[in-house]
Amino acid sequence: MKKLILTTAVATALLTSSFFSSAVLAETVAVITPYLAQPGTQAYVEGFEASAKEKDWDVNVIDTADDVAAVISRIEDAVTQKVDAIVINVDPAQVAAGLSVADEAGIPVFGMDAGSDPLLQANITSNGYAMAAETSVYVANRINGAGKVVMFVFDAFPPVQIRGVVADAVFGNFPDIEVLDRITPDVADGGIADSRAKMEAILAANPEKGSIAAVWAAWDQPALGAMQAIEEAGRSDEGIVIVGMDANPQARDAISAGGNFEASMAQDFDAIGATTAAVVERVLGGETLRESVIYVPTKLITSANAGE
Repeated sequence: MKKLILTTAVATALLTSSFFSSAVLAETVAVITPYLAQPGTQAYVEGFEASAKEKDWDVNVIDTADDVAAVISRIEDAVTQKVDAIVINVDPAQVAAGLSVADEAGIPVFGMDAGSDPLLQANITSNGYAMAAETSVYVANRINGAGKVVMFVFDAFPPVQIRGVVADAVFGNFPDIEVLDRITPDVADGGIADSRAKMEAILAANPEKGSIAAVWAAWDQPALGAMQAIEEAGRSDEGIVIVGMDANPQARDAISAGGNFEASMAQDFDAIGATTAAVVERVLGGETLRESVIYVPTKLITSANAGE
């Protein structure tokens, strides 16, 4: 009888230990971004959440609605809540105060299509240098190395700022290409509406057929806005080449239609999210990362493969 009681007690202890061990492994992660209105951001947050669900993590997605400064206080809140990890989608240089608070608390912070910073474990993203080079060279080739190009950029966000710098360099290498304007649109609604309005103004200021050869956009929303402006102005038949980046569903549909919007770079948003979750898991498991930037492959999308 004593042996049976002892055996039962041991079994109960093992089960209890197993239960608490499982509870400890249920990680809590805060994902913080001011850019959830952007389709790309939505996609890789969803990719992260899907991967986290498989790991039984508790994930809290926090959108500061284009308020970058608010990210700092949201990081501080997450530290107070003693989360196991924090994932940010914002320029780390703009939220340095929050990163310092997390570092002091020993909570690892990861970038998901953010920028590089010593206080980040790693930044998981697409290779913006390669994407910008491929799309800007595409434009240069399509207009035979000559003509006026309108650029839509966003220097406040490192992954997009990189694209603009590379495109500037490529276009600058063609003596007969002139950057007519370098526009930073309002992105509060994603960027389509303001990009359309700004493109309308440029078209009005350059009414002659052939006065604008191409539009290069650092992401798809400005490209879509520019396309709408060109169509509304009745200038679709001028052959203005439009190129974007991200290959979101709207962009793919526009490219498939065979109009002015000709190409975009497909980022694997699901893979960015899933890879970020995998990297978080590695660090929480005790691994020390060797690389500070982890790139996920991309692909040029044209009418030949837009439907894939």
